[in-house]
Amino acid sequence: MRIAARPDVLWETVLSFHRLRDRRPGAAFGKWRSDARCRLNGETRLLAPLVPTRGYFPDFLTPPEGLLGIDEGLAALRATPPARLHAELSRLPATRPLPTWLRELSEGDSAALGRLAGALRSYYENAVAPYWPLLQARIEADRAARGRALLDGGADHLLASLPPTMRWRPPVLEVDYPVDRDLFLNGRGLLLLPSFFCRHTPVTFADPELTPVLVYPLEHPAPRVMPAVTPGHSLGKLVGRTRSAILHGVGGGCTTSELARRVDVSLASASQHATVLRDAGLLLTLRHGNAVLHTLTPLGAALLRGGPEVDVRGVDTRGLEISALEAREADVRVPGAGAVQ
Repeated sequence: MRIAARPDVLWETVLSFHRLRDRRPGAAFGKWRSDARCRLNGETRLLAPLVPTRGYFPDFLTPPEGLLGIDEGLAALRATPPARLHAELSRLPATRPLPTWLRELSEGDSAALGRLAGALRSYYENAVAPYWPLLQARIEADRAARGRALLDGGADHLLASLPPTMRWRPPVLEVDYPVDRDLFLNGRGLLLLPSFFCRHTPVTFADPELTPVLVYPLEHPAPRVMPAVTPGHSLGKLVGRTRSAILHGVGGGCTTSELARRVDVSLASASQHATVLRDAGLLLTLRHGNAVLHTLTPLGAALLRGGPEVDVRGVDTRGLEISALEAREADVRVPGAGAVQ
C-alpha cells in the first residue's frame, strides 16, 4: 500500500468534469464552475458522451501515467489498444446513439483518439490548470496527514485515518458505494490517491484486473486565497525573522508543539505566527487527532526557494472554497464496492 506522491492530472480532469455539470442550487465549486464555463469552448460537448453525470466512465481515460503530468498521461491514453477502447466504450449506457467520432474511437481510429486527447488537454488547461497550485496544496496537506498517521501507528493507523466514507476493519477496508462490490488485491497492493475534485464517495477502476487504485475525496475546506509570490526580497526581510524561521521549521509537516520546539518559541507564539502565515496562503493547517498539522503550500515552498514559481494566472481561487454546509454528492463510477481486501 502506498500514497500517491502527487495529484493525478487526468483523474482531477475527469472528476472535475462531473463537478462542472452539477447545476443544483448551492452545489459545491459554484464560482469555479461559472469561471471555467466562461473559458471553455466546445470541449464539454465532446467529452459529455464519455463521462456521464452519473455512473460508469471508461478506465482508459485515467491511465497511471497521469501521475507524471498531462503530457505523459495523454501519451498513454493515445497508446490505448483498439481492443481495450472497444471493450470499455461498449460498457457506456446505451441511452442514445453514440456520436460518429465516438463510434470511430470504438473502432480504434487514431484520428478520433487524437481528437479526444486534444479535448482533454484543452479542458485541463482551461478548467483545471489555473487552479493547480491550490489543488496541489490541498492534496499535499492530506498526504502529510496520512504520512503522519503511518509514522505514528503503521499501516493500520493510516487506514483508520482515512475519511469516514472508508472504514478499516482488518483485513478489509470498507468503502461507501451505491451497491455491493468486492475488490480483491491478491497481493498487488493498493494506491491511495487523494483527489480535490472527487466528492463524498471514493472511486476505483471498473476493471478489477487493473492495478488497484482508490481515489478518495479530501475532508477539509480549501483555503480562500492563493496570493502571488513577492520576488526580489530575502525571506527574513519579507515576512520577518520569526515567521521566516516558522516557514523553515514546518518543513515536511509538523504539529504546533513540534514547531514551537524547532523554532524555540512559545506554543502560543508558534500558533499565532502559523495563523498569520496560513491566512497569507503560505501554510495549510488541518486537524490530526487531538493536534493540528501544518504543511507548506506550493506558494510557501516557492517563497522558501526564493523564486516566483507559483502562477495562478489571474484566477479568483475563492471559487474553490468548499463549505461544510454545502450539498454532498456521490461520485458513482461503477456499480459497486463495499470492500477492498
